[in-house]
Amino acid sequence: MIANEIVSPSTEAARVVDAVLRDLRSGEHRGVVVDSPPGAGKSTLVVRAAGVLAAAGEPMMIVAQTNEQVDDLIERLGARSPQITVGRLSAVDYEPSERVRAHPACRVAPKVADLRTPAVTIGTAAKWATVTEGTWPWAIVDEAYQMRSDALLRVASRFERALFVGDPGQLDPFSTVEVERWIGLSWDPMQSAVAVLLRHNPDLPVHRLPVSWRLPHSAAPVVAEAFYPFTGFRSGTGPGDRVLTFGKPASSVHDEALDRALDRALDQAAATGWGLHELPARFTIRTDAEAAAACAGLAARALEREGGTISEAGEGRLTADRIAIGAAHRDQAAAIRSLLPPGAAGVTVDTANRLQGREYDLTIVLHPLSGRRDATAFHLESGRLCVLTSRHRHACVVVARDGIADLLDAHPSTEPVHLNVPVKFPDGWEANQAILAHLHR
Repeated sequence: MIANEIVSPSTEAARVVDAVLRDLRSGEHRGVVVDSPPGAGKSTLVVRAAGVLAAAGEPMMIVAQTNEQVDDLIERLGARSPQITVGRLSAVDYEPSERVRAHPACRVAPKVADLRTPAVTIGTAAKWATVTEGTWPWAIVDEAYQMRSDALLRVASRFERALFVGDPGQLDPFSTVEVERWIGLSWDPMQSAVAVLLRHNPDLPVHRLPVSWRLPHSAAPVVAEAFYPFTGFRSGTGPGDRVLTFGKPASSVHDEALDRALDRALDQAAATGWGLHELPARFTIRTDAEAAAACAGLAARALEREGGTISEAGEGRLTADRIAIGAAHRDQAAAIRSLLPPGAAGVTVDTANRLQGREYDLTIVLHPLSGRRDATAFHLESGRLCVLTSRHRHACVVVARDGIADLLDAHPSTEPVHLNVPVKFPDGWEANQAILAHLHR
């Protein structure tokens, strides 16, 4: 690159993608890793790489982490390369979604032999672990940082070379059983597939997608500073490229004190990309009724005030299906969902784990540490807050009780330090402080 050269986001991203495809085609490496910030086009890269390999006559397997991701990739493959035959590995009782049925050349079956050797065979990691025969020249592992290393070990014998694509800042793999016995071992199953892969193959090429096409200009620097301090990324849009507006002024809907507070947060988010609705400091139970009502109220008022969006994709109304409310726990999500009025019934309300990979125009976040007496490892997990604050294309409003910064100062990390365990950056304490500092500014 020429010194001081001004490169457009699309050009910069295209250079990285071209470098990834060159490494794939060269055959010099058994694996290629691609790190991606939120909304950088991971799925687009997976679909494009699949098309390139299929065009070269290379059968491949694609490993995703959830059925939702599998169906999404099938839909994208059908839109970009409808001529490529696809085999969808499934459970015996799986009912093909509309997206899968719409693919012109997709066959669904619970066994590889019943798929009739398609160019692309795709399934979840759990389903691939049940396959006992057959090998493929290539594998593409989607959301590889959310795949446990033991899950990779169970499918590694099925392919010769692989492309690993994922977001290192998102949620780490998790388990419902005690895992302390493996901490520090090079093959610790709770490490991500990419972490173990690079630990044993440090010479593999690692590429980083440099542009987020989801996050607006107002969000990319904030998310990059908090969760990607050593790599960073830029937004694909500039100042003023995306606008969130409300057709009705705040006073035209209601004029109660709570409503005015909600409107201030929404107006601030529309103007700056970020809003903070801060409740009085108080220790609460996990399903804080006041905080849940505030989350539901923000979504309802955004719809009542006839929100609209302007972006590079054109103009549109802010509809319920383009709003999401994220929380740390399922019971919190259920409480918020129960408080939504009928007019906001289409708003998505879910946990960070289930919102991962999805995007909306407006997101509302119940802060994981709101109302808590302690800062546990679960609630300090940087990936959880990263997912919650990086789903939006226009604006994000955080609902939290006052006092989180004091809670963080009173609860520095007390997790034990283990030998042979790579230090994870950023830690949750630092990431939370960075987001809070920006919201208060």
